[in-house]
Amino acid sequence: MEAVERTEHYLSLFRESYGAGALPPWFGRLRESAIESFARLGFPALGSEEWKYTSVDPIASVPFAHANGAGRAVPGDIFAPAFVDETCARLVFVNGGYSAPLSSLGGLPAGVRVVGLRAALAANDPALEIHLGRAARFREQPFVALNTALMEDGAVVLVPEGCRMATPIYLVFVSLAQEQPVQSQPRILVVLGAGSEAAIVESYVGIEAGNYFTNAVTELFAAENTVVDYYRIQREASRGFHVGVVEARLSDGCSFTASAITLGGLLVRNDLRVVLDGEGAECALNGLYLADGDRHVDNHTEIEHAKPRTRSFELYKGILSGSARGVFNGKIIVHKDAQKTDARQTNKNLLLSDRAVANSKPQLEIFADDVKCSHGSTIGQLDGDALFYLRSRGLAADDARSLLSYAFARDVIGRVKIPALRERLDDYLAICFDRKREPGR
Repeated sequence: MEAVERTEHYLSLFRESYGAGALPPWFGRLRESAIESFARLGFPALGSEEWKYTSVDPIASVPFAHANGAGRAVPGDIFAPAFVDETCARLVFVNGGYSAPLSSLGGLPAGVRVVGLRAALAANDPALEIHLGRAARFREQPFVALNTALMEDGAVVLVPEGCRMATPIYLVFVSLAQEQPVQSQPRILVVLGAGSEAAIVESYVGIEAGNYFTNAVTELFAAENTVVDYYRIQREASRGFHVGVVEARLSDGCSFTASAITLGGLLVRNDLRVVLDGEGAECALNGLYLADGDRHVDNHTEIEHAKPRTRSFELYKGILSGSARGVFNGKIIVHKDAQKTDARQTNKNLLLSDRAVANSKPQLEIFADDVKCSHGSTIGQLDGDALFYLRSRGLAADDARSLLSYAFARDVIGRVKIPALRERLDDYLAICFDRKREPGR
């Protein structure tokens, strides 16, 4: 009965919002199909394999209201905490709604379209009907179904064939706590034409420490021979909940690099799935997650090698302190016809306290016989010999721990290809590990 009541709350939100505004009929049918899926699936149970280590009760038990972009004026500077380069094109959303005063789209190359989802729907852009909802699996995943049913705004990025962008595009999602807990359902669609090149930075930031829920879904389609650098930076407030799903489909010869940096939020779940659906396609997935206090961060990745001669490299690192808990579940699937696949996966976790917990589950499912695949996982504390060496060179114990922790995280940040973004993240890490020390260590 309790599970039914939790689901019914969101069914009511759907009924309240459905039919608002003049939207295309196909969009209405998509939303109807998604809410039917959510009603059937409900919130994921802790006993299910995909949610084995993560309970969503803290999210499901709160009747979050629809934010609808409501909120006071954004207090202070939002761009610094979101690691945004203000000289670049950007779309900004506050509590799920597009903010024109904070956005800037100057300097985009000819043919590149960066627009809010609501505006693209109002114009009935044909790219939306072709791609929206085609990669995200709303019939199988409850939170994707919920987002698809309740999405009202978000970002659409369309890069034409042969366009090579020199500067990144920032998509910024700001959450402001309200008098009652609110939720927003941002939806992002990125479509890149053949031979194009682009860098996309999604940034999620919470300005105030109240209770809210962000449920975001990104679909990315890359045509032949594209080069894509995709970054997803999450810095929600200390009591914010965040669920993010990214689905990327790559065609022949694509090169896709994705970096997931998780720095905030009380309960966080990140799902990233890449389908290498073209011969010679390749991807590199880099992840860093930091958690302290009683925070919980869960990363699920899936790389599907569907065609021959595809390559993937994956490195995820976690640093956990206090009573924090980190989860990594990485799956690589090699299809029967995906011969000559080369896939490597590594997860490393650093525990800075005796109370922190890490669960790691790397997986390989191989159905081809001419492949090179490997995976590995480590969970441990700082190296005693390295600590002794730094202490012998005059560093205090806390300084030595901070330096080694910083170096562990810097391995991932150093792979960021955008200089301004890499510098901002590096500065954040330097301050973070200088200030955050476990009491009594």
